[in-house]
Amino acid sequence: MSFTIAIVGRPNVGKSTLFNRLVGARRALVDDQPGVTRDRREGEGRIGDLSFRVIDTAGLESAAPESLSGKMQAQTATAVAQADAVLFLVDARVGATSADRTFAALVRKSGKPAILVANKSEGRAGEAGALDSYALGLGDPVPISAEHGEGLADLYDALRHALPRATAEAAAEEAAEDGPAETAEKPIRIAVVGRPNTGKSTLINRLLGEERLVVGPEAGITRDAIAVDLNWHGRAMRIHDTAGLRRRSRIEEKLEKLSIADTLNAIRFAEVVIVLVDAQTPFEEQDIRIADLVEREGRAVVIGFNKVDLVERESGTRQRLRELVDRVLPQKIKGAPVVAISARSGEGLDHLMKSVIDAHAVWNRRVPTAALNRFLAQASEAHPPPAIRGRRIRLDYMIQPKSRPPTFVLFSSRAAALPETYRRYLINGLREAFALPGTPIRLTLRGKANPFAGRKRR
Repeated sequence: MSFTIAIVGRPNVGKSTLFNRLVGARRALVDDQPGVTRDRREGEGRIGDLSFRVIDTAGLESAAPESLSGKMQAQTATAVAQADAVLFLVDARVGATSADRTFAALVRKSGKPAILVANKSEGRAGEAGALDSYALGLGDPVPISAEHGEGLADLYDALRHALPRATAEAAAEEAAEDGPAETAEKPIRIAVVGRPNTGKSTLINRLLGEERLVVGPEAGITRDAIAVDLNWHGRAMRIHDTAGLRRRSRIEEKLEKLSIADTLNAIRFAEVVIVLVDAQTPFEEQDIRIADLVEREGRAVVIGFNKVDLVERESGTRQRLRELVDRVLPQKIKGAPVVAISARSGEGLDHLMKSVIDAHAVWNRRVPTAALNRFLAQASEAHPPPAIRGRRIRLDYMIQPKSRPPTFVLFSSRAAALPETYRRYLINGLREAFALPGTPIRLTLRGKANPFAGRKRR
């Protein structure tokens, strides 16, 4: 293994669950009861094209050195000493505790690169705790759900940033197995998804210029997600072909269930997802479900209408497709690129790949804080927030803590009272003001803490 990471944190924050997720097997015991892990456990972990040694540790607790807990802490200290980087886990549903602050200081003193990981971040319940963990002083938190496998793509990027040299060597070793090492530029990770028999494998074969994947008229030929490397006009890409997604009620065989799980995993690791739609039967209910799934995962979206060579050509076809997408797709990915292609003949592929590169750039876009607050002032002046029970809601300021997808935090006097309609108004305004078409936009509302709360009156 080219580098080593240690997973540390207080008890019951999900260290062993993350360990099992990284090694791809249930190696460590997992239970709701805290303190299950005692000895440090090592395994061969993997995220994307990175392979490394990962160490699971006991929960950090204050204890005398001669006690059982003290000996467990010694094991944890040894793991940190052996590691090249530390994953410091906190529970996003609880937020930063006093114990987290104490042990975060110890991690900083170790001198090892530390990545703050906010586990259990699935759903809205974990958003506030993830933002609260900024107070630990370990940088931007990486929100994940170790149990559900969410956020691992962001953890991959954090590892790349914390250990640029070691991770570059790991990626080069991985690439050397199949061919020459990749250049310093990271490839765009792409997943091609859609209903069965929409031409996903045919599209990738056409892009590669070879019959790399098995194709045929039968639906469901592809079972597991296959990743292939592509250099498109000098831009490195890694494309995942996936199994067709059917309605859940029609999925019965265990093998298909495993294939679907592989497809969902490919979506989670992707940066851009091409949702392929059959132009002969555009936008059935399952197509809309797939697009909504991609949006919920926070991936950039490109809509590809395949098999346009099999439908009648009329003037204004592209405009009608654009209008159809805007009408049926979720508003959360409004403005997603729409490209008419024929995977069999190669028509429209240049436009498709340019749309992928453009969508990737939008997905990574960051907006300066000053520009955000100018926008907020203009938006609230043009359309002030409604008064709730006779009291106006004050919008204080807005920041963008992360991109991929663009994520914004709005601080307000009464965040919980702000209507959902006004939140959508702000999201649409952000999309238009800062050219963010087709990418999911996350907007979190946070109330400002009362500085006098808890003080006793004299």
